[in-house]
Amino acid sequence: MTEFAYPTAAPVPLRPAEEVMDLERLGSLPASRLSFVRSLVRQMARQRWQISRARFDLDAQGHGIAIYRLQTPQGRYHGVIFSQHLEPEQRSDRVIAQAWDVTFGVVEGDVDDALLEQMAANVPLQEAGRQHPRLLVLSRANRSLRNFAHFVEALSAGEQPDPAWLTRVGYLYRTTAVYGNGKFGIADFVRLQDNPDFQRPFSAQMLAVYLLRHFSIEQVEHIARRRAPETAVPMATELRRYLGIGNSTGLGMAPFLINHPQLIQQWVTCRETALSLALAQTPDEDSRRRLIALTRRAMRHLSQTVAEDADQGARNAAVVVALPEVIAWLEEVPLEPDLWQQLVAWSARTLPLEAQELVNTLLIELYPERVDPLEDRMGTEEGLELTPDMPLVRLKQLIETHYDWALAEDFERPEACHWFWYRSAEKEEPRLGVRGEEPGSEKELPLAIAPRVHHTHGVLSEFLEANPRALVVEFLIAHPRHKDIVRRIQTMVETPYGEIRANLWHRDMKPMHLLRTKLAFFGASRFDPKSDRWVRITLFQGAPLVEELNAEPRDLADFDDWSFPLEPEGIGQAQPQGAGEAS
Repeated sequence: MTEFAYPTAAPVPLRPAEEVMDLERLGSLPASRLSFVRSLVRQMARQRWQISRARFDLDAQGHGIAIYRLQTPQGRYHGVIFSQHLEPEQRSDRVIAQAWDVTFGVVEGDVDDALLEQMAANVPLQEAGRQHPRLLVLSRANRSLRNFAHFVEALSAGEQPDPAWLTRVGYLYRTTAVYGNGKFGIADFVRLQDNPDFQRPFSAQMLAVYLLRHFSIEQVEHIARRRAPETAVPMATELRRYLGIGNSTGLGMAPFLINHPQLIQQWVTCRETALSLALAQTPDEDSRRRLIALTRRAMRHLSQTVAEDADQGARNAAVVVALPEVIAWLEEVPLEPDLWQQLVAWSARTLPLEAQELVNTLLIELYPERVDPLEDRMGTEEGLELTPDMPLVRLKQLIETHYDWALAEDFERPEACHWFWYRSAEKEEPRLGVRGEEPGSEKELPLAIAPRVHHTHGVLSEFLEANPRALVVEFLIAHPRHKDIVRRIQTMVETPYGEIRANLWHRDMKPMHLLRTKLAFFGASRFDPKSDRWVRITLFQGAPLVEELNAEPRDLADFDDWSFPLEPEGIGQAQPQGAGEAS
């Protein structure tokens, strides 16, 4: 069996898997201090990573090439960005798009003329190009047209842009894909396993997004200066911090959660351990005041968050309504050693799911010295292992004990088999279809674990009746199609949190919960579904700037305190009626 790296022994018992791995609860998680964007910024600050501009050859419209050098104590990297004019009819966030406002990559080592020429010919093509194996990350992004135009116009006129534009849509650019791990010829995952700079999950991808954020600031200021050199002004520091990078993503993200159960096990275990460590602390007046202040900030952040999706807007509003109750509870309940445990128990009885998980996230925020070491445990060596000599009756018992949630589903009911997952022909991306109504079910992807376990259990039970002393290997010789799911079951029964406890075929299954689960661990904010199958979010809003990263001295505690960013006050002009995102 795979030996899992469990974090520090938890002083308060971790929550049970049937609670934590419920899909709706997972789809209610906010980003926490263990999210990958937060971990990356802390690493950059602790190790004093230096980011500098190596090349900035842009024309008056901001088109051309920009290169940023990143120097760490361990190595050197470059972010290479290609900006081009994009016709309106070419602009699309869909995966089938073939052109973007900017394309970019992160390169290990230096960029000489030959490499730059190769990248210039291929990076703008993205999947269609022949990408260089020294690329760690390949990505692309489109402008938020109205925000970009407003920022250029205001800065050109010597004024600060109105922060309300960023409150509505928190970025100038949104990425539509950030590729790593060997996709399309770039560096394989194994190249980063021994790299101390990017050992943590998705850290190289998050760096690429951070560099794009810096470029978006420098590009919009450059265009403003070229347009009006006599009057243009740089963006205010508070506004720069409030600027994030958007991301537009769809169902392509969902299979990751199913196909990497051991990694999900580590992520969730670390988060639950962080909560346990926080609950074990004895609160004092300073920590209580800090939690009240964080709750007020989160409440204001959510009240400022614009979600065009009605359901998400209602969920945000429900949390905003609930948080004054949390503040009142904290102000009134006596300060006792188990106050945090009382708070979590009270919130579980009283608050909606999103408010419960927000309270847990804020408790984690209180104890960085306890929680932050867990960020080095978020990765794991993956490998599902088969135990062929296990008695088959033992496997049956394990399924009935650990996968009872899958066996409880009645797959004879039409609503339990409503959806099927398949891969699109045009871009090889996952899609959802209605079984019996839409074509493609013959090419179904095996993403729904519950029906697979349910079916294997039935076949296994019949085999046991005729062969009561059989081993797993004998069953698999007779039924080889079940090998993959048996391997998964035997490995994952050793873990509490690897399996999402949901029937992904069920009519009531909401794929958006799958997307939010992964995005929360990335560090997403301003979660705004555009349908039940794709969403826009913001990354790095409120994060420290490159110039702050490079500056000395720094208070690392203040440097890391940027969750739930708020709209800067006293900057810019009133927002025009109806201003917002363009498609």
